[in-house]
Amino acid sequence: MSQRVGARRRPMINSTKFEPGEESGSTEEPSPLTRFLTEPVIGRASRDPLVRNHALPPGGEGEEKTMTSPTLPLELRAALEAKLQGVARDGIARRAALISRAYRDGGNSEAIASESDALAYALARMPATYAAVIASLNALIEVRPDFSPKTLLDVGAGPGTASWAAAETFSSLQSFALLDNNAALRSLALDLARNAARLGSIGYLRGDVSTALAEAEPAELVVASYMVGEVGEGERGALAERLWTRTSDTLLVIEPGTPAGYARVIALREQLIASGAHVAAPCPHDGKCPLDAPDWCHFAQRLPRLRAHMQVKKAELPFEDEKFSYVALTRRPLLRPFARVLAQPVVSKVEVTAKLCTVEGLQITTVPHRDKTAYAHARRWRWGDMASD
Repeated sequence: MSQRVGARRRPMINSTKFEPGEESGSTEEPSPLTRFLTEPVIGRASRDPLVRNHALPPGGEGEEKTMTSPTLPLELRAALEAKLQGVARDGIARRAALISRAYRDGGNSEAIASESDALAYALARMPATYAAVIASLNALIEVRPDFSPKTLLDVGAGPGTASWAAAETFSSLQSFALLDNNAALRSLALDLARNAARLGSIGYLRGDVSTALAEAEPAELVVASYMVGEVGEGERGALAERLWTRTSDTLLVIEPGTPAGYARVIALREQLIASGAHVAAPCPHDGKCPLDAPDWCHFAQRLPRLRAHMQVKKAELPFEDEKFSYVALTRRPLLRPFARVLAQPVVSKVEVTAKLCTVEGLQITTVPHRDKTAYAHARRWRWGDMASD
């Protein structure tokens, strides 16, 4: 596997099993310019961190798949701006700060109790959550370019972020079902989607996730983004099983890119693989994760901050990097071998050194400059990329 990564012909690649604490063996440090140009972003199309619109292999029925931009779609931006008319930005910023603090202290969406709370949360978190879901969906369709779901179940939907992302990614979607127990977020989601071309007739069931899942119809694509952590540890196993029973094809679970978020993703992954699931992304295998603590599998997506976003977060930089962990699980195994780039590769004039998760385990792969074709290919790898023939 490792000898085939990087080019269509056999490249001169040196791969070694990774041991924690080992140096990669690179002989030169990348220049400051190289480090600037290779800021952590996920996906081969993310070299321009604001636009991801690169063609993928043809999908079903001759359709050409493209990467989707992590920027909020114009319809959603316009709907958020309309909700902000006449609203004091300072007040929204204060509410957003309080809600963020509650989440950091281990709270959940119960802190969002009013219309202004829901709007503050959406302005502070919707852009980053949307970007993480888009990055995960882009990784999924890169592995499965023929995947064209018609039905979506958005669990823990909040303001509908994942539904917007799925609608932008899959033109095939015809039915959108959303579940959440928060009345303020449900009301905001319906308001934001009311005039949207694709989401104007969404179904949004309010209720406890366990009860609502029991009543929901199965869907070809089920998404649970940033919600497993809101469920008690003792209830997560049952939640994972309910999510899988409602998945007729693919389940996508996204959590914060922290060690705790990664642990929740891995626990769900292991449980559902034992129940017959197969990993589509990010892992190239269904085996045990080869990473050992204190390392953990996570990725990052750069996204632009809109003016209102910057005002609410009192931010100065016009962008931010959302770190996340995710897993996409399917009903059938994938036959296409690939590797996943687990960290930003080190690029020098001598070689490219990359940390890869492969079907054989964790490897440090070096691609020497003397193999020009393989080197040119490998130097384009980014953190989170799928590396394959």
